[in-house]
Amino acid sequence: MTLTADGEEALQWSRQNPYDCVVLDIMLPSRDGWSVLQQMRRNGSAIPVLLLTARDAVEDRVKGLNLGADDYLVKPFAWDELVARVRALVRRGHGQKSTLVQIADLEIDTASKVVRRQGKSISLSAREYALLEYPRAPRGPRRHPRRNLGPPLRPGR
Repeated sequence: MTLTADGEEALQWSRQNPYDCVVLDIMLPSRDGWSVLQQMRRNGSAIPVLLLTARDAVEDRVKGLNLGADDYLVKPFAWDELVARVRALVRRGHGQKSTLVQIADLEIDTASKVVRRQGKSISLSAREYALLEYPRAPRGPRRHPRRNLGPPLRPGR
């Protein structure tokens, strides 16, 4: 994950990194989100983009979608809704339509984070679930700071 509050920098990052999804604010300094999105699409970028903005007029939403945004969310927003929308965009970007993943007799519901083996529910901590889901993450350059997975598995490491 990369965070920037500058439109030029956002465009540069999008050119250099194969992100799974971009959450883009329209009101950015140096280059607004409309322009960043437009240039990304001109450059041939197919990265899913969710526009996140306080601009709630229908004309703004239509403009964003017509410029190539995949989704549009108005501030203020519910955090859970943002996370769900980003997950949906990432799933679509990887050709995954269902939130259900099945590997032999293991079933993982990525939306509800429920895991079953042979139909029986398996109780996992958040960290265990993150480790289970990690190999399914898209390939390519990964940046997973240690804090994403929690403290070390063994003290002192």
